[in-house]
Amino acid sequence: MSQFKKRRLVIAASGLCVAVLTAYFVNGSRAEELAPAQAKDRARVVLSQSLGKLNGEHLKAILIEVSYGPGEASSPHSHPCPVIGYVVEGAIRSQVKGQPERVYKTGESFYEEPNGIHAVSANASVTEPAKLLAYFVCDHDAALSVEVPGNIGQKGDPK
Repeated sequence: MSQFKKRRLVIAASGLCVAVLTAYFVNGSRAEELAPAQAKDRARVVLSQSLGKLNGEHLKAILIEVSYGPGEASSPHSHPCPVIGYVVEGAIRSQVKGQPERVYKTGESFYEEPNGIHAVSANASVTEPAKLLAYFVCDHDAALSVEVPGNIGQKGDPK
């Protein structure tokens, strides 16, 4: 099997994994308990995003659950791998340097290019919790999140 076919197979399998895990977390059901007709009615494309060139030799998919209490936020950081975020509870404020700030609500998703500066990642509410699933597709071993020194990416900072 060619490297290209292996890469496509791994990416397709990763996508299927995300769909099954999302159905489990969002619907509170195990995928094997869903009848085929029910699964068809429950499935929807949440995000479709082309990925940059990846080395197919060491691909790894990682799914992280990130919880923010009311008013909580992360400090500016970067991810060395592409990230797909899916909000499962509440609302998340997010901004990658050079892009406008957005609020993503339950059921919405977003994509982050590798090595972008995630200037804002916060719960949009000061009274309710928020939770997201962060799906990383990595082709090398690296820390999933790297702190950005100083106040790079903060409001008022040159973009």
